[in-house]
Amino acid sequence: MPDAARLVAALSLALIAFIVSGLVMPLMPEGMDFGYFTWVNVGLGVICGWVVMGKRAGRGMTPAINNGVTGVLALLFWGLFVQGAYEMFRQAMRNRFDGPFEALGAIFTIGFDYGLTIMVPSIIWTLLVGGVLAGLATEFAWRQWR
Repeated sequence: MPDAARLVAALSLALIAFIVSGLVMPLMPEGMDFGYFTWVNVGLGVICGWVVMGKRAGRGMTPAINNGVTGVLALLFWGLFVQGAYEMFRQAMRNRFDGPFEALGAIFTIGFDYGLTIMVPSIIWTLLVGGVLAGLATEFAWRQWR
């Protein structure tokens, strides 16, 4: 059921995804083609905000902070998974894998490598502060516009 809390959560995580995507790009290897990287992450932010955060609004301030951090962690997980799957598919089209199971395992290996690459203080703090603010904004929207 659409409501203001889901909309605010979706927009908040989309904004966080946009900001963090801009912070991630300089950390990746030079010459990497990002294509729709930012827009895919923004779309994931909208989905995670609507599904994960929006339905958990209205439980109080401390759960709101936890809700925001959970939403950001879900966004981070799905972002790493989708980007890892895209990179695996790109490599699979160049016949870099011996079989389908090796290719499926590569999704997690590539996602883990990307996760290690982006674990720098500026991104961690942006995710944490953004998650807390997104959770509080979602809670405020739920209280204001029931």
